Amino acid sequence: MTKHIKTVTASRISEAPDLLGESPVWDDQLGRLYWVDSMSKKIRYYHPADHSHGDIDVPQIIGSVGLGAPGTLVVGLSDGIYSIEIETGAATPLYRLDPANDRVRFNDGKVDRQGRFVCGGMGIYAEPLGEVLRVAPDGTAEVLANGLRITNSICFSPDGDTFYMADSLDKLVRAYSYGTGEEALSEPRMLVDTKPYASGPDGATVDSEGCIWIALVQTGQIARFTPDGDLDALIEAPTDMPTCMCFGGPDLKTLYVTSIKDSGSGRAISRHPLGGHLFAIEGLGVTGLPEPRFAS
Repeated sequence: MTKHIKTVTASRISEAPDLLGESPVWDDQLGRLYWVDSMSKKIRYYHPADHSHGDIDVPQIIGSVGLGAPGTLVVGLSDGIYSIEIETGAATPLYRLDPANDRVRFNDGKVDRQGRFVCGGMGIYAEPLGEVLRVAPDGTAEVLANGLRITNSICFSPDGDTFYMADSLDKLVRAYSYGTGEEALSEPRMLVDTKPYASGPDGATVDSEGCIWIALVQTGQIARFTPDGDLDALIEAPTDMPTCMCFGGPDLKTLYVTSIKDSGSGRAISRHPLGGHLFAIEGLGVTGLPEPRFAS
C-alpha cells in the first residue's frame, strides 16, 4: 500500500533562485552541498554548519556535478566531461565530443560505486542524439548507451550492481545489471512507468534501503519506489517543478531538492513564487548513502 508522507518540513535554503537547478550532491568530508544552475553556468555550494553560500563559474552550460579527489569536482558540461578545481574554477577536459555537435549536450550524471563518472546526453531539440558515457579518472571513456532524447534519473543501487536510468520523454525508468569492468549494459528491466503519475522522470537518488527517489517534475511531486518498482511514498514538493534530490547533512537524513525557475527551452517555466530555489526536507525517516568520489 502506498504511504503518503504528510508530516515533513521543507525549508528554502538558497539565497536566490536558479534558472535550472540540478544535480545536488553532498560532500561528507567538507560538510558541503554542491548543486548546479545549468543555464547560469554555475556550480553552487552551501555549508549548513554556518549557512554560508558560494558559487563557481564554469565555461559552458552544466548538466551535472560529482565529487572528485580533494579540491576537485567532476562535471558534465555541454561538450564533454571535465575536472573542475574548486578554488580557481579551472576546467580540465577528460572527454570531449568529437566532432563537436551543437545539437546535443551532456545532462544528468553521477559517480558510480567504482569511482567512475557516468553521464548521459540530451538532444537540444529533443532529438535522440544523447549517449551515456562512463569516464574513468584516467580519462578512459566508453559508451554505455545511445539514442536518448533526455537522459535522466541516473543513480546506482547501494551495492553498485544495479544502474538506473531514464529517457524523460518516454517516461520509463530502467534498471540494468551493472558490471565492475567494461562489460556492456545488460538488457534492462522496466522499473517504473511514470505515465500514470502524469510526469516524466527527472533526477533521482537512492537511499540506504535501496529505494529510488524520483522527481516528478511536471506534477510537483517526489516519489519513492522500491527496488521492485512499487510505489512506496509520494510527497508534495515545496515548489511546482522539482528536478533532482540527494540526501545530506551530518546524518544523511535531509533531502535536498533542486528546482526550475526557467529551463531556457520554453518547455519548463515555474509558476510558483519559489520556483528555482533549493530546499531541504526533514522528517522523512530515511537515511541516504555517502556519495562515491571520482578518483583512482
